[in-house]
Amino acid sequence: MDATPDLPRPPRVPVFNMPAVVTASVGILVLIHAVRQVLPDVWDITLLLDLALVPARWTLALDPDRAADVLKAASASGGSALEVEARKAFAAYLVADPGAMSWTFVSYALLHGSWAHVLLNSVWLAAFGTPVARRCGAWRYGLIALVSAAAGGFLHVLIDPLSTVPLIGASAGVSGLMAAAVRFAFQPVEMAGPASVPWQRPVPTRLQTIPELLRNRSAVVFLAIWLVTNLLFGLAALPLGLSDSAVAWDAHLGGFVVGFLMLPLVDRLGRR
Repeated sequence: MDATPDLPRPPRVPVFNMPAVVTASVGILVLIHAVRQVLPDVWDITLLLDLALVPARWTLALDPDRAADVLKAASASGGSALEVEARKAFAAYLVADPGAMSWTFVSYALLHGSWAHVLLNSVWLAAFGTPVARRCGAWRYGLIALVSAAAGGFLHVLIDPLSTVPLIGASAGVSGLMAAAVRFAFQPVEMAGPASVPWQRPVPTRLQTIPELLRNRSAVVFLAIWLVTNLLFGLAALPLGLSDSAVAWDAHLGGFVVGFLMLPLVDRLGRR
């Protein structure tokens, strides 16, 4: 005789405990990089030229008279003789075909330089994109990420306009989502009552103002650590051999600032 009660089946636990839009974002980044691994080199280089953001390309498109400056900068950059010749050849290619590609201000975020690069960005995207997507919804999450990526690219071009090094990676967009999450993730949770327990406390819905954030120790520590590590890694990664190429710290900073300032605007838009 079976005395086991006939209990209802437990609900299925999702494999990925993230909003669908965040899971899709991570999946797209990983899939694109996986496809690039099996593409012929010629196709992959073509994809890189068409989607990566190259500051010198925009400089030449806006001011063709700076062609000599671009060629000089390519020759003056450090590296082996082979690397210098490759940069000079690429600079000559850009001078010969200086057309601007407006989509590259966003499309560069789809490409990554290595598996470590794409997986690191995916981890940060999952960690900080999830609370933003849950709070704002899919389209506002996407809007913050896209505008932050474009802002990071714009600041990178503004700071290093003669560079012929292609900018790739989702870091600027991820930095924007990270900054957006800071506006509410570190907000102290108000007690529902004197005897309330953690699971009875209401979830904060109001964004913290900048003065409130500056008085929030957790938020200030997080912002300080992010800023210092971003600057140090961006300036020292290449000299110390931690990366094969320079880290675009300026793109990260541009995306972070825009995401920080943009969240209150899109948050109010969604609550009308």
